[in-house]
Amino acid sequence: MARARAAKGAGSKRRKPTRRGAEPAGEREPSATPPAAPTAPAAAPKPKAKGAWWLLGVAALLAAAIAYIELGHPPSDAPPPGAASASASGAVPAPEALAVRVVRRYPHDPDAFTQGLLWHDGHLYESTGQYGRSSVRRVALETGEVLATRSLERRLFGEGLARVDDRLYLLTWQEGEAHVFSLDGLEHTRRFSYDGEGWGLCFDGEHLVMSDGSERLFFRRPDTFRVDRVVRVRDDRGIVRELNELECVDGAVWANVWQSDRIVRIDPASGHVTGSVDASGLLADAEQREADVLNGIAWIAERGRFVITGKYWPWLFEVDFVPAE
Repeated sequence: MARARAAKGAGSKRRKPTRRGAEPAGEREPSATPPAAPTAPAAAPKPKAKGAWWLLGVAALLAAAIAYIELGHPPSDAPPPGAASASASGAVPAPEALAVRVVRRYPHDPDAFTQGLLWHDGHLYESTGQYGRSSVRRVALETGEVLATRSLERRLFGEGLARVDDRLYLLTWQEGEAHVFSLDGLEHTRRFSYDGEGWGLCFDGEHLVMSDGSERLFFRRPDTFRVDRVVRVRDDRGIVRELNELECVDGAVWANVWQSDRIVRIDPASGHVTGSVDASGLLADAEQREADVLNGIAWIAERGRFVITGKYWPWLFEVDFVPAE
């Protein structure tokens, strides 16, 4: 069925450009009357040492202001002083170049604005977005059939999804709420609050790893949703922003990069990107015109393969990530 691309994107995430500096001051008009000539000897200049210290102080304040703007306002639920944090610094090796090898494809609901994707006990669990259409659902991989679903309140825009034991954690985009559902019945059981936006989520066995559309990954405790540490992600070219849907696999964090066909593998200790997947070309041109961006990564441990899809995609792809030729 044909749908206008603009209509499909209505309500989807679109980030405004970050304001990184103040507006430039306007030029002053020259004075119409020249200053009068001095009638007294000019005062002796101040010692250079004092001027140098004053300039150093101004430079330090400017550097601090720029750093503050670059990093953004820390969330109120950020880790307390002294908590562990990491910032990738120094030279970062070039990531391993990876490509997608498709093993098989499966039907996928083309009306699903896929946000989170995970595999457990023979089924896919998927979260979908858009106001008034967000849900968490259990899906049959082979047929794409939605076996069970739980709709979110119309005021909520569903985002990343992760499993911890018999619970599903679901983020919301701009509402600052994480909702917990039972795995079996998809019954709502709990709600947490957080500051900022919610994008991707996965569970590494100890922490819920969360993205917010920046270059940061937040490591949160499942019982309180408090942040224990934060890492900034970078590759050999610099900071990698707009990290979206996440999947935690064997000590690494895999992330979709929003609005691209790139999936990155991240070392959660350093924040370094160790692998970069080119996942372009999975859809035919006609299919791509009816679809939106790549988004959704699930790891099927018993097969040793990933399943990936996108927003409004008609297919899920079972794939291997292999060295690029």
